[in-house]
Amino acid sequence: MHLHLRAAAGTDIRDDHAWLTTFMGVAWDHHEVEYAAGIADSIEKDHHLLHQVYAESPDADAWLPVFGGRQPADPPDEGLPHPPLMLMDPAEVGRAAAFLAAVPFDDLWSRAGERIVHSLGPGWSADLVRGIFLGHHQDLRAFYARAAAAGHVVVKAGWF
Repeated sequence: MHLHLRAAAGTDIRDDHAWLTTFMGVAWDHHEVEYAAGIADSIEKDHHLLHQVYAESPDADAWLPVFGGRQPADPPDEGLPHPPLMLMDPAEVGRAAAFLAAVPFDDLWSRAGERIVHSLGPGWSADLVRGIFLGHHQDLRAFYARAAAAGHVVVKAGWF
């Protein structure tokens, strides 16, 4: 499972699940180029654990970087939408950027890190796991800072 984030000008995005599914599919096909351009990011399988790290913060905006946003309009009538999509408006993107810029990662990791390492099972080095999550945090911080500075929306897709 990958959590795929894509920033774009609000005028380039339609609030429509089917349209966003196509948009994000094309974006996923070009992820490497878009990541290098600073308009995309992704987290492979660790996003729910990263959310647990952020949940250690008392800041009400701690939920925004990973699971923030709302479902787009017109989801499929039957079953769960595939891929699951979330859409963040520029104000939410700005709040996520502010949270990530201000949050002391080491403080959150000191509260959640041992639990996260333990959840991965035996054989994981605490230093390696911390480094992975610090990398996720730094990537998200830079991604949201760029998106907020540009006044962009962020679309999220869960690929599995």
